[in-house]
Amino acid sequence: MPSDRTLVIQTAHLGDVVLTLPLVQHLAERFGPVDLLTTPAAAELANHHPAVRRVIPFDKHGADRGAMGLIPFIVRLRGARYARAFLPHRSARSAMLALLSGIPERIGFGGRAPAMTYTRRIRYPEEGHQVNRLAALAGEAGRWINVPGGLAEFGPVSRGGFQQTGDALVNASWLPLTEADHGLAHTWLRASGLERPFIILAPGSRWGTKRWPYFAELAAALPDPIVVVGGPDDAELAEGVVAGAPDRARSAVGALTIRGTAALLERAALLVTNDSLPLHLASALNRPTVAIFGPTVTGFGFGPLSDASTVVEHPDMPCRPCSPHGPMACPRGHHRCLRDIPVAAVVAAIEGLRV
Repeated sequence: MPSDRTLVIQTAHLGDVVLTLPLVQHLAERFGPVDLLTTPAAAELANHHPAVRRVIPFDKHGADRGAMGLIPFIVRLRGARYARAFLPHRSARSAMLALLSGIPERIGFGGRAPAMTYTRRIRYPEEGHQVNRLAALAGEAGRWINVPGGLAEFGPVSRGGFQQTGDALVNASWLPLTEADHGLAHTWLRASGLERPFIILAPGSRWGTKRWPYFAELAAALPDPIVVVGGPDDAELAEGVVAGAPDRARSAVGALTIRGTAALLERAALLVTNDSLPLHLASALNRPTVAIFGPTVTGFGFGPLSDASTVVEHPDMPCRPCSPHGPMACPRGHHRCLRDIPVAAVVAAIEGLRV
């Protein structure tokens, strides 16, 4: 007989894992703390979360790749005898993991080939934020409502673009941080010599066309202390931003864990970011956010959820959006969707959140 344990399989990008945590929270309310199968890089995000019983790292590009890695991994999953698996990531690999692991109940979104292996298929919501879409797997659709916003030239598209109904989706923060996380941030801030309040700039993105090119100029234009954050590949980019205001800016790239970076976000006055992981961390922590969108649009469902948030995007660029994620290089070679957004527009959005 299977146990009554629940498994969530989410092996997509780090930001997707952050946006899956509210679903995990809902499932824990129904079934008790769940096990989360995710990538090694994302495992840190779910560690210490009260809704997660156990984090199972799946190194799909490394040790668990191919038959020699996958078969022992599946054997371990079969030994856990899960009663049910939820599959928010619509991938063939995730579907096969659940099927070959002998999990009797497999719930995921319909509409794609992997859904043929599910025992229950949920219609994927085409509208709303991704948090809301994923919550549909737990029968929680409709808990967020969209608040339309006006479009001003190079100005905010929305402020607090999504808000909670009376029946709240999640708490103000769906990424609980530990004392150790806060200790990392506190230690780094003391060593940096920066005073609060400070602004965090996140100039990086996995996708090249999502990177607004003027973060160094923005740093020079702001009077605030500045912390630059990003992933391991953003070190050179961060150095360029710090060079824009060497007396007031410091780079935390490579100095902190993801959760340590999240603890910095909790202490910051606000975040300025591209459409990337820091945006979703700020949503999880409900921190003020200025999000700059270029090849992608908030209509894809990945905009900021913070109560105080503003999106800055080009007001008239017929070629956007150009892809679901934003390609590495502009298909038309001009990258005007971000190159034409001036520093003054982002400064104005920042000042709008200070009011």
